[in-house]
Formats: sequence, C-alpha cells, structure tokens
Amino acid sequence: MKPDLSIHIGQLMMKNPVTTCSGTFGQGDIFKDFFDINQLGALTTKSVTLKPKNGNPPPRIAETPSGYLNAIGLANPGVEAFIKKYGTYFEKLSIPVIVSIAGTSPEEYAEVALRLTQRMPVQGIEINISCPNVRDEGLQFAFNPKAAASVVKAVRKKTALTLLIKLSPNTDQNVAIAKACISEGADAICAINTLQAMAIDVNTRKPKLANITGGLSGPAVKPVALRWVYELSRHIRVPIVGMGGIATAEDALEFIVAGATAVAVGTANFYNPCAVPEIIHGMKSWLSSRKIKSIGLLRNTLRTESIYNHK
Repeated sequence: MKPDLSIHIGQLMMKNPVTTCSGTFGQGDIFKDFFDINQLGALTTKSVTLKPKNGNPPPRIAETPSGYLNAIGLANPGVEAFIKKYGTYFEKLSIPVIVSIAGTSPEEYAEVALRLTQRMPVQGIEINISCPNVRDEGLQFAFNPKAAASVVKAVRKKTALTLLIKLSPNTDQNVAIAKACISEGADAICAINTLQAMAIDVNTRKPKLANITGGLSGPAVKPVALRWVYELSRHIRVPIVGMGGIATAEDALEFIVAGATAVAVGTANFYNPCAVPEIIHGMKSWLSSRKIKSIGLLRNTLRTESIYNHK
C-alpha cells in the first residue's frame, strides 16, 4: 500500500507534509548536490527584510549538548536583492515556495509581502514575528497578541497568499497570540521558533556568543515544541506546522499525532544534509507498515487517557 502524504495549508497544496525551517536551508539551492529539493512538500526560505541586514557580530553560532545556539541576527541582502537573485530559480521549482519575512514595523512586513507577491513566483509567506518591535519599547511582536495581530492585518491587506505565522516559545501567551493572528487572516500557525538561551566558555568566563544570548534549536527543544503543538491544537482550528528538534521520521510523526498538519526540519539539515528525504521516506514506510492510508488519519490522535488508570 502506498500511503497518501499530501496535505493542504490555505492555498498551498503539498505532496507531503515536510518543509524546512527558515534559516536552516538557505534558499534551497545550496542543497542541490545532495538531493532534488522538489522532493519537499514545500520550500521555506531564510527570512528576508525590507533593507539589507548584516546581522550580529561573530561568534554567532555555538554547539550545545543536543542542540545548537545561533545569534545570526537575520542577516540577509534585503528583499530587492532577494527578488533579483532567486526569482528565476523559484520559477523552475515544482513545489510551493514559502518566503519567510521579518521587519521592525507592520508597515515593513507589509511592504516586503507586497513586493514578493507582485514580483516573485511564491505561494506562501511565513511571518516571522520574533523580531524586535521598536514601537513597543524593544519587545517582540511575538510577545503581544495585539502587536502580532497588527502585523498580520497589515500584511493581509497587501497579499492574498497563504500566511503562516511563526510563534516564539519564549512566552506563555501563544494561544491568545495565535487566535489574534487568525482573526486578522492568518491561514496557519508555525510552532515553534528557537528558545532564548546561552552558553559560557568556563576557561575565558565569556559567553560563547558575541550577542551573549541566542536561539536554541535541535533535539533538546523537541519536547517544548511538541507541548506547544498539542496545546495550540486544542484551541485553534487552522493548520499547525510543527518544528523544533525534528531529525527522524518518528520525530515528525510525533508532531502529527500531537496535532500538526505539517512539519519543518531545521537543525538536522546542518549535520545531515539528506535529513529531509530520509524523513519523507521514513514517514511513508511507517504508515505503509501499519496500513494507514493517509497521513491525515494520524493527525491529532494522541491518546491522553492515563496509563495508570487500571480497572
């Protein structure tokens, strides 16, 4: 039996539920020597901003036990250079392209979204709302339901593309934030972004990152990500893209069971450039071996009855 892995998110039709985490896969072209990226369900790009950004000073990456710290700072060439360099490349792909965008104000997000919609062959926009909000005393959009919703509202006015909102795990307000974003036109929720963390070199007694703190990703964050997917799935009805520590097919399937419609692979791409096709193949094999006809039949099937409840 060949199981059906296809899913849809808004207007995105994906042949399987696997995409990439922004910032861990470049724009896809750097993996062309390892596998055909058209095997993906969708490609999610590195975050793009209105103007070029140099990012934070080095060192800005560090390994930790079962994880990876980064403080890249959204380094990118800006939307105009992005359009010029990748427009033709994206046209040649047979899979949906989701461009991740970031900004310092709702207007910046909206302008980037407008330019991408008008001038690039993209099908979706991931709104990374974990960037500094200079209008809210330096807080992040992802920490405030009204601030997050204001970004979605501004972007939705400029585009009819599928909108996915990437949430931060560094707040306890994600259910309220997700609901606020959905009310302004969000089609899906991505959970989660990296956890704020740090590492210290005990010999120098200095932080391992010049930025002092950074975002923790990798296997260490998977339990946190799973918890948020499960929690969100109980309160919202739009698709959830689960991400955080996914390195195997079994990891990906855990997120589907917890309530995710799709999954994104991130840090695993750094140490296993073939992680994505291996995960897709593994998901197919797992479903086939259990005679499960469709990935959708596995979604949100977590059994929460107590294992200690004996008659």
